[in-house]
Amino acid sequence: MATSTNKTEQLTRKRALRQRIIRILSQTLVWLGVAVIYYIGFSLFFDTPAEYQLKHSTDALREQYDRLSARYDSLEMVLDNVAERDRNVFNILFESTPYKLDAEFGEERLALQEKMLSKSNRRLTTELSAGVDAIELKMSQLEGSYIRLQDNIQQTGKGLNNIPSIQPVINNRLTLLTAGYGTLMHPFYRTLQSHQGVDYTIPEGSRVFATADGIVHSVSGRNSTHGQSIIIDHHNGYQTQYSHLSDAKVRRGQRVRRGDIIALSGNSGLSLAPHLHYEVRYNGMRVDPIHYFFMELSPEEYQRIIRISQSGMQSFD
Repeated sequence: MATSTNKTEQLTRKRALRQRIIRILSQTLVWLGVAVIYYIGFSLFFDTPAEYQLKHSTDALREQYDRLSARYDSLEMVLDNVAERDRNVFNILFESTPYKLDAEFGEERLALQEKMLSKSNRRLTTELSAGVDAIELKMSQLEGSYIRLQDNIQQTGKGLNNIPSIQPVINNRLTLLTAGYGTLMHPFYRTLQSHQGVDYTIPEGSRVFATADGIVHSVSGRNSTHGQSIIIDHHNGYQTQYSHLSDAKVRRGQRVRRGDIIALSGNSGLSLAPHLHYEVRYNGMRVDPIHYFFMELSPEEYQRIIRISQSGMQSFD
């Protein structure tokens, strides 16, 4: 009886153990199924960090490529405008069509295109970025050179009024110039000496004009060989001197403008006859004043006054 009871208990325990194992396996399978379904559902609607990184790894490259493409298009438009202006300048200057280099280098461009097609997108983006940066640097340098050129033009335009450019006396017929710049016979010593200005034979008391804007540097008396003289400093390396005057109308330090009456001509100092001796100095060196009448002389008058200045054999001082 006891033996039968023991066998029954053993069978009961085995059955319970088997059921427990089956239950654990079932729960495990259920949880695995739930995990698989959850993973599949999460994968459908959400990305894992690795998947997110893979999907968005090219976003930065795509945005950078779009920005570079926009910059490139803008630069290409600017370069096209520059090329069009160059063609217009070429047509105006030479009245012809500029040579087209595209036709000559067509094969090289095709070879370059094939070479670019063989490169990866990342490498093309890197090279495009470097190329656009180089073009922008050149454009910036070109723009800077244009600005400097414009500034120089403006500065030159402002300084034109300070360059001697008219005759110091009224000489519409060009008949008053009697002695030019160069080696001439001195009227008193009767020897060849350097005459570093031009002489105008004009009546005493004729008006003398400032030939450019400036400030009166000095007004000398009548005791020197040049007699009463006025020197105007134009503050750009130029100075002009007016000698053998009879009356100065300006004082030292006074600001004058081109065309202002600064004196009356005379016969003071070592002078053969009433006249005006006029000099132009640039950076301390005396230069030929005949080349500084360009504002009021036509090309024909300029050639004529040069011939007149070269025909004089004797100075008046």
